[in-house]
This record gives sequence, structure tokens and C-alpha cells, in this order.
Amino acid sequence: MPVEPDPVLPLLWRHVVPQEAEAPRRGPRQRLTLDRIVDDAIALADEEGLAAVSMRVLARRLGIGAMTLYTYVDNRSDLVVLMVDQVVGRRDLPPMPGTLRERLRLVADVQLADCREHAWLLDVTGVRPWLGPHVGDRYEWQLSAVEGVGLDDVEMDQTVTLVVGFAANVARSEHAVRAAEKESGVSDLEWWEANAGPLGEFTAHRDYPLAGRVGQAAGEAYQAGTDPARELSFGLERILDGIEAYVSSR
Repeated sequence: MPVEPDPVLPLLWRHVVPQEAEAPRRGPRQRLTLDRIVDDAIALADEEGLAAVSMRVLARRLGIGAMTLYTYVDNRSDLVVLMVDQVVGRRDLPPMPGTLRERLRLVADVQLADCREHAWLLDVTGVRPWLGPHVGDRYEWQLSAVEGVGLDDVEMDQTVTLVVGFAANVARSEHAVRAAEKESGVSDLEWWEANAGPLGEFTAHRDYPLAGRVGQAAGEAYQAGTDPARELSFGLERILDGIEAYVSSR
């Protein structure tokens, strides 16, 4: 049986490609726009996380019935696809700077900013790949960072994927630290200060010459168990070292 085109595509491209007029629907006239619905879903996810976004909860937030909401968007999965594209489109994409290294840093910074402002983006799973106009614009902009440096098309895609994925992982680490602090009411530094002594007594019964030395140095530098900012700086610079070396070898 042939697979039909995904019905969410016309919704994604609704402001770019004019759609054929549909036959009038029975029932009350729609009083909301799809943009308003998606914006409210984004706001709900920003406030309470992606798991809180359900068709029923969103309908109640909008002051409409759940069945009315389904006349705008068929299901929650399609709604999430629309949310991602709409939130990506909110960010202005700055001009690319001069060097390859500067351009890829900018790609990472933009990805990190999105994930910091909308942590629910890190939880978007279980939907098929999509390509709306804003996601497409973002990908085009990201690829422009590596255009003309000597990579083939697949390597360009892989380079962007590597940098964007690393930035998202740093944002995920930051979010995990914030979530743990919020849930426990104790900062990472406070937890380590309270547990360093007992932990040291326990680990004294094992021989950890490397872990003990490095862990102490890292803890003193981080003043916490981890330091996502250092992770970003060190890790991204090493990734860029590798990309530059690879490009030079070509």
C-alpha cells in the first residue's frame, strides 16, 4: 500500500504556499488561528515541560473544547512538529562571521540558546523527521557555515550535526543540574559541601589514586560536580580543532 504524504506538511508551510480553499466546515466558525494555538502550546511547554502539553489541557487553556481543537490540528504529534518549527522561526539568524571556527561557534551558540530558552526541545522524540520552512531556513543557515571549505555534501551535513548535537548535549547537562536543584532544593555546590567529608571517608577504603587526584582538582575548579560551561568551552574547541585539521588535510 503506498504511503500518503504527511498531512502536517500543508500546516507547516501554510504561510509560504497558498492552500486551496476548503469546503466550509459544519459547526461554529473557528475563532482562533493555528498560530495562536501553537504559540499557546509553546508557552505551556516552556512553563511546565513537554509532557504537560496534551490536546485536552491545551484546549482548556485556550477556552475551547478538545474536539474543537482537533479541527485545527489532527493530533499531538502534529502539534509538536508545528511547535518546533514555530519556535525555531522566532530566532533571528545573524550573519556568518569570517572564519570557519567563528562560524561553527555561532552555530553552536544559536542551538544552545534555543535549548536553554525552550528546554522541552530536548525532549522531542518519537516523531518522524520533518522539514518546515523555519527548520529548513535554520539548516540552510547552518550549512552556510561550512560551504566552500572543502567538505563534500555529506561531510557538511555531518559537521553541522556534530556541532549542533554537542551544543544540545551541553544544554541537556545544564537542564539536568537545574532540575536536580529545583527538585531537591539544594544547589550542586551545597550538596558537595555536605557530602565531601563522608564520601572521602568511604572512598578511603578503596584505592583511587587517579580518580582521587583528578576528582579533587575538578571539584575545586568547578565548585560543583560538573561545569557545563567548561564542558562547552573545552569540548567545542576540541571539536573545532578536529574539524579544522580534517579540512586542512583535504
